[in-house]
Parts: sequence; C-alpha cells; structure tokens
Amino acid sequence: QVQLVEFGGGLVQPGGSLRLSCAASGSIFSLYVMAWYRQAPGKQRELVASITSGGVINYTDSVKGRFTISRDNAKNTVYLQMNSLKPEDTAVYYCNAVQITTMKENWGQGTQVTVSS
Repeated sequence: QVQLVEFGGGLVQPGGSLRLSCAASGSIFSLYVMAWYRQAPGKQRELVASITSGGVINYTDSVKGRFTISRDNAKNTVYLQMNSLKPEDTAVYYCNAVQITTMKENWGQGTQVTVSS
C-alpha cells in the first residue's frame, strides 16, 4: 500500500502561482496512476488532473492551460504546477494514487490552497 504526503499549499493572490508536491512511499511508484483532486467548501471532490506512469495526462477543463501535472518516477513524486490562480481554485487539494493492476486507491491527507487578495 502506498503512502502519500502532500506539500506546497498556502495563500496566494489571484494571478499567482503555487506548486504542489506529493511524495509517495511504500510501494512501486510506477505501478500507479497519479492524480490531483480538489474539494471546495460545500462542493463535491473533483478530479483536477491525472498522469500515468508513461506520461499520459488529462486535465479538467477549468484548469487547462493554467495547471501542469508532472511526475518524477525516480523521486516517487508527482507535482501540480498551478499558474494564473483564481479565487475559484480555492480548495483542499488531495493527491490520489490508483494501482493499475488491483485498482486499489490511496489518498493523501490534503493541502489547503487559498486564492484571495
């Protein structure tokens, strides 16, 4: 079972940038599809972006052109570079890992991102 720890949340002004990191341990990182989800107050958790071990990437429409997901399989880490942040990006961001053979899912503890002036 993989353990996930997120880093990099915080308070940023509209138009600013943040980089989230998620460090994975306890399993073979390349066996996992990695993703970032977010949950705003009063809303359902939504998929932000995902990336396979081979680098196939998907984004939700609202972040296309602003956010970039990447992964470093040697460092067992997935990143989310967030640019041109908007107040509506405010949410708790969660790292997610799905094992490609068992489809077992693991979550990080979440990190708060607040976009406000």
